[in-house]
Amino acid sequence: MAAERRIQITDARTLHALASPIRYRILGHLMAVGPQTASDCASAVGASPSNCSYHLRELARFGLVERVPVEEIPSGPSRDGRDRPWRPTVTGYGTGPADEAPALGRSATVAARALSHLGIDDSAALAHAAIEAHDDLPPEWRRAEVLSTYGLRASADELRDLVAAIDALVRPFIGLTRTDAPSDARPVHLILDAFRRPSTAPTGAR
Repeated sequence: MAAERRIQITDARTLHALASPIRYRILGHLMAVGPQTASDCASAVGASPSNCSYHLRELARFGLVERVPVEEIPSGPSRDGRDRPWRPTVTGYGTGPADEAPALGRSATVAARALSHLGIDDSAALAHAAIEAHDDLPPEWRRAEVLSTYGLRASADELRDLVAAIDALVRPFIGLTRTDAPSDARPVHLILDAFRRPSTAPTGAR
């Protein structure tokens, strides 16, 4: 995928479909590493190849993934179509209405909220796995990894400007669109959470 394509998902059916944990992880995996077969996805998301094939077809039904055309596949077993690679049709997505857009209906709002919680839980699981794997990494990757939390004091306008500035710094490194990555580049998970700190205590893990 040469050009960036970030979409805003507002359709309730698509939001509900993506709120499936396995589908969410499959799409995230494809956006992180590029085209993969169902078998490749299975080892990454903890599901069977046949289960991943079903969920990939469901994601395709909602226009979020597609099969890689045969003519674009290098010579190998995948060219026979039995386990052809899939690729995402988007490089990123948001959920819910864009700024100044009308509010979602109740069904879409519930699905978008569930999807947000799923994303937080999945990122936390990845972070826990990264902590466990940290000591086995090469020294340069151990030095590069960071888990940081900052307590800021900012206005709403300042926070929007800060997030926009960070986004502008990150965007050239998006895996699906980067064409100048060095040979030692690897898929990296980067998450940015920015919100007004709740005044009440958290309700606990979901």
